[in-house]
Amino acid sequence: MDNRGKRQAASIFGGMGFYIALLVCVVAAGVVGYFALLRNNPEPQSDPVPSAVAEPEPAQSVAAPDPEPAKPVISDAPIEVEKPTVRPILEPETSVGKPAEPETELLHNEDDAPVMEPAPIEAVEPMIVVSPLAGETVAAFSVDRLTYDATLGDWRTHDGIDIQAEAGTAVVSTSAGIVLSVEEDGRMGTTIQVDHRNGYVSTYASLQPETSVRAGDEIPAGAVLGAVGNTSLTEAGLGAHLHFSVARDGELIDPAEFLAQ
Repeated sequence: MDNRGKRQAASIFGGMGFYIALLVCVVAAGVVGYFALLRNNPEPQSDPVPSAVAEPEPAQSVAAPDPEPAKPVISDAPIEVEKPTVRPILEPETSVGKPAEPETELLHNEDDAPVMEPAPIEAVEPMIVVSPLAGETVAAFSVDRLTYDATLGDWRTHDGIDIQAEAGTAVVSTSAGIVLSVEEDGRMGTTIQVDHRNGYVSTYASLQPETSVRAGDEIPAGAVLGAVGNTSLTEAGLGAHLHFSVARDGELIDPAEFLAQ
């Protein structure tokens, strides 16, 4: 009975001893881990509080220096100016060392001062223009386009105007001038040219062979030159007529414009 009880008690305390020993080991492990944790993470140290805060020093006042008096820019001393040198005006020279001679003669007044004589003005006489013949214009001036020629049966230019009139009708100079030529032209028949000395030259053709002037004669406007005929071979189909043309500075112009002056 006693051995049985001892065995039961030993089995009970033997089982409890195991658990107690296990609990002690767990507690010991926890204590060791806690201290190890405290050792690795020390407590933070608080920053020391400064004993006193330094107060800012008072601002120092700086006195500005007195400004210096402004100095004048312009000097009080007078400036001496030299008198300008006057040089004589040189007269133009035509050659080295020789002054040009005046073109006009100098006159002198009562004070013996030279006076320039004005150049004389030449009077320009107006040009008098009259019609060379009273009649009907049957062919007009045409140098920039072709016109039909009934005599030759073709198209060609026409350097003047053709005035139809009865044979023997007087033909006069349209303006004053000098007779340049009186000749028999193979195409235009008896022809007279008059130079009017102002760039204009007038031509009168298809006249009768008998003329009233000859080369070199000076004639006034309206002077009789000859008579209407039919001596032009290239214009024979028109019958009796005057072929009249005008040139200005060597260029043919419309005679109608010349007669309109």
